[in-house]
Amino acid sequence: MIKVGIIGATGYAGGELVRILHNHKEAEIIWYGSKSYIDKKYSEVYQNMFQITEDICRDDNLKELAKQVDVIFTATPQGFLAGLLDEELLTKVKLVDLSADYRIKDVAVYERWYGIEHKSPEFIAEAVYGLCEINRDRITDKTRLVANPGCYTTCSILTAYPLVKEGLIDVNTLIVDAKSGTSGAGRGAKLPNLYCEVNENIKAYGVASHRHTPEIEEQLGYAGGCSVTINFTPHLVPMNRGILVTEYASLKRKNDGSLPSYEEIKAVYDKYYEKEKFIRVLEKGVYPETKWVEGSNYVDINFVIDERTGRIIMLGALDNLVKGAAGQAVQNMNLLFGLKESEGLELIPCFP
Repeated sequence: MIKVGIIGATGYAGGELVRILHNHKEAEIIWYGSKSYIDKKYSEVYQNMFQITEDICRDDNLKELAKQVDVIFTATPQGFLAGLLDEELLTKVKLVDLSADYRIKDVAVYERWYGIEHKSPEFIAEAVYGLCEINRDRITDKTRLVANPGCYTTCSILTAYPLVKEGLIDVNTLIVDAKSGTSGAGRGAKLPNLYCEVNENIKAYGVASHRHTPEIEEQLGYAGGCSVTINFTPHLVPMNRGILVTEYASLKRKNDGSLPSYEEIKAVYDKYYEKEKFIRVLEKGVYPETKWVEGSNYVDINFVIDERTGRIIMLGALDNLVKGAAGQAVQNMNLLFGLKESEGLELIPCFP
């Protein structure tokens, strides 16, 4: 049985980790870390866990926690793990970090976009970017630190990845228009996320400056073997969960001047995703909706070729708290310990 500790267990992503791991046959949560609710029963913080767990919330003492568990999930703000991580900790326990501290390989880029100093850049190179469908072979029992991707980045990257990898689009024409439910902003009380601010409203934010932009560019750059520059615009919509991305890019024409056909593009998506448990490439003419993936670890993807403009429109949807956070983290844990990758994640989407 894998002993698990969660730092940030009372945030939305942490709460989803708890929900998923309670149905995991090979994992046991022994530490519910929370800075705000120390000594309070976890089920009093999340009443949906009433009579499911009697554990209390504990502090965020990583050193003590590392002595008691096999893996630690840090569902914490940027800078938390980077400020505490050292070699001693990594020799004792595996870490799956749900923040952005180790996702971006260029520390200068991280510091510029996040506006904070990185306190442990010596571990950035070692961290594996935990997008399992792309980096599965690098996530093994020898891996000590996984940088768990977030919701916008997971959806944006996976939706375009096959076409970037195969060189079928001009990557520097890529535009990512993304919408997210309010849980993506976290559980803390913030004025822009209050009911009256969000209800009956949709708004863009981080326009031309959102900090997930360089992460998407970096990972797609690795896929295409080139420098990638995109436009990424996120929007907040009045729903609890879900990410929907609509991506636009110019298709590269074939030698005869024609555009790739639907069948050719579909074959590329199938090449990369046909055997992937959690990626569903939808049937022709069926477009992803957030309701179809809610509560699950699935990503739904499809595309349309616009013959008139010579562009392709790619669409992707996922649950930002599951595949966009906690579910992906558990998927990474399963790989770290040599378990069936889908263990604990056989979650049928909730509808309606």
